[in-house]
Amino acid sequence: MNCCDLAPAHVRAIAPYQPGKPISELARELGMNEGDIVKLASNENPLGPSPLALTAAQDALHDMALYPDGAGFALKAKLSAKLGVAQSQIVLGNGSNDVLDIAAQTFLTPETSSVHSEHAFAVYPIATQTVGAESIVVPARDYGHDLAAMRAAIRDDTRVLWIANPNNPTGTFLPWAEIEAFLETVPSHVLVVLDEAYGEYLPAAERCDTAAWLSRFPNLLITRTFSKAYGLAGLRVGYGLGHPDVIDLMNRVRHPFNVNLPALAAAEAALDDVAFLDRSYALNTAGMAQLVAGLAELKIGTVPSKGNFLLAKVGDAVRINAELLKRGVIVRPVAGYGLPEFLRVSVGLAGQNARFLDALKASL
Repeated sequence: MNCCDLAPAHVRAIAPYQPGKPISELARELGMNEGDIVKLASNENPLGPSPLALTAAQDALHDMALYPDGAGFALKAKLSAKLGVAQSQIVLGNGSNDVLDIAAQTFLTPETSSVHSEHAFAVYPIATQTVGAESIVVPARDYGHDLAAMRAAIRDDTRVLWIANPNNPTGTFLPWAEIEAFLETVPSHVLVVLDEAYGEYLPAAERCDTAAWLSRFPNLLITRTFSKAYGLAGLRVGYGLGHPDVIDLMNRVRHPFNVNLPALAAAEAALDDVAFLDRSYALNTAGMAQLVAGLAELKIGTVPSKGNFLLAKVGDAVRINAELLKRGVIVRPVAGYGLPEFLRVSVGLAGQNARFLDALKASL
């Protein structure tokens, strides 16, 4: 008997998530110093972590022999005060990916389905397939979500519908009024998961207090993360907001102590570091303009983005990506998202963005 046969067919059929290439791996392959490599592949914050968060995480290491607070009381208390929701409406995760996975485990079964858009985050179909449910993929509209088509795709057996706003990997954005109107039409047996991983990069005029919607939409789950604008990707901490009954069910599935001690401490401190968040937003705005202008000079088309990344239509993406790697620049191929002519590039520091543009020009 093959050991793989021990797993059910739907698990064996999963295409594993492909993360961005690590700097250390490329350094080994090329014999380069890690400091000479630019990584713009994983939508990380080029400023690093919030200084307040870094200090809090370092202080927490003194207690690493102890288990963290499994309920995350202190972090939930801060989130509750900041967002105007009860602690019973918050679930914590080992990154928001964990929250997405918990939602799938809680509400999907092999007899059910979930709906997501073409070019949507790869974790949605993976989380769905992990529990044996069926993914209904709705064709994209202008590289983003077609809400009318997604509503039409809902079946009697549909239990989860995934929306990312802004969307990863395309960066597309839907006006909040359209999503609010869409929620009014979704049947009560469908949980709408609204993934807001990149919400902090939206201009102030385009932000929305979606947590205020929870009192009207008990079938809404909002997911957010500290990995992007807060610069805590390496610690893995995120959270979900929902109706207390939804959160209660998810907490029954959630693993004990799923957020570690330094992560909890860092996230609590990061919420206080408003200045760092403002710097992150300003840097991203300037960097996005630099990339858009530079790519336009190279006659490279882009998809307008509201995140901290940009899709660049380079044509032969496999070849261009290989050439960039030879030059010590890591970006993200997105053929697995149905975008074989594109590369996704994260916004970096000004010098990193310039390095990418120079390497791309040489590669072309």
